[in-house]
Amino acid sequence: MQEIPLVPEPYKIKMIEPISLLPEAQRKARLKDAGWNTFLLNSRDVYIDLLTDSGTNAMSDAQWAAMMVGDEAYAGSRSFERLEASIRDVYGFQFVVPTHQGRGAEHLLSKSWITPGQYVAGNMYFTTTRAHIELAGGIFEDVIVDEAHDPRDEAPFKGNVDLKKLEAFIQRVGAKNVAYVAVGCPVNMAGGQPVSLENLRKTSELCRRHGVRVVMDGARAVENAAMIRAREKAYLGKPVAVILREMCALVDAIAVSAKKDAYVNIGGFLATHDAELCEKAQNLCVLFEGLHTYGGLAGRDLEALAVGIREMVQDEWIEHRLAQVAYLGARLEAERVPVVKPFGGHAVFVDANAFLPHLGPEELPAQALAAWIYEATGVRAMERGVVSAGRDAKGGNRHPELELVRLTLPRRVYTQTHLDYVAREIGALHRRRASLPGLRFVKEPKHLRFFQARFEPLPIKIAA
Repeated sequence: MQEIPLVPEPYKIKMIEPISLLPEAQRKARLKDAGWNTFLLNSRDVYIDLLTDSGTNAMSDAQWAAMMVGDEAYAGSRSFERLEASIRDVYGFQFVVPTHQGRGAEHLLSKSWITPGQYVAGNMYFTTTRAHIELAGGIFEDVIVDEAHDPRDEAPFKGNVDLKKLEAFIQRVGAKNVAYVAVGCPVNMAGGQPVSLENLRKTSELCRRHGVRVVMDGARAVENAAMIRAREKAYLGKPVAVILREMCALVDAIAVSAKKDAYVNIGGFLATHDAELCEKAQNLCVLFEGLHTYGGLAGRDLEALAVGIREMVQDEWIEHRLAQVAYLGARLEAERVPVVKPFGGHAVFVDANAFLPHLGPEELPAQALAAWIYEATGVRAMERGVVSAGRDAKGGNRHPELELVRLTLPRRVYTQTHLDYVAREIGALHRRRASLPGLRFVKEPKHLRFFQARFEPLPIKIAA
């Protein structure tokens, strides 16, 4: 195999957590106990955990040290002051409302800005974002570019808003009926695909002409900035910190799950220049999260987040992050595993439809593939397809064009050897893919079903 270079880690390992690979017979039993849902597996039964990068990252020595000076005052904590200063310096927003995680920020935003019956347009849905929009009485409209739906299209910015779709949408429903436009930077469900700064600027200008507000999902905005730095001609080589500030200057608010970019295990926030939104969100925060200066977080969590926000925009950290993802993607390609191109910033997405072409959409190919990857390798991954898409208003399964399995890399956690193992073993599974069956539901929760649903295998198809 041709050597695939990987940028050396900009850190040294200071503490370890033991992991072990269960025998295959035990993995089969654990998978059955979990209802063939990787979310229901116990962590102790997982060898390499690529389920998510949300809260699973390794914090730095500076973050651990900061936790020791956490101010645990109920009101007016010094730790909140330090967090507020970090967000103002790095993101550029004046008003900050902390939350326990990104979902809390989405909830505050949706409740504050959506009137039942209004629309929210976005560049492809994200599961929790759409759930909060719909719980607030909103209606989601997808306005992403068509390239996003093709796993093999290598356009550099497949997360872009389709400006013609957005203009036509606003004209059709009326600007007063659009609560806001939600731009995911990058787009998780499309394979971590970024939005260009040019597109974000034009989206903002279009919305301003119509008097429509723009919100950014900033969970992985630093990764988006780094991909702009690598792919967009006008910004090649510019500091990630500068690009991030330019992105934030184009939107009215940002909802952030800080458990991604900022390395922390828990935390999020809503930030804005809009004083009215801040006041509404603070009031709701008191109801659902805690006082508006701690948002459900301990002072030590606020301290770790304040430090992580400053670390995350250091170019050497994010350069290595993207290089790890590209390395795993290239290794999987070398094993002939079908993956989404180009690679995003937080995960490699396996194309489950191409991996398991003998399964139809109602056989839940991505959910099945995630299960069989664990059974064969001990690696835990996540479904992003029919199961995640949920049901439509008539009760039928939504069928997204992309049926993906996400291999998500926690930041500063795994080594090149771990990634080599993942690629090699998934490659071996791909070579016997024709023998892998689909799944069917046996238990289906009403909301965000992919977290808690249970399944069972269907009979194995015998080729004619």
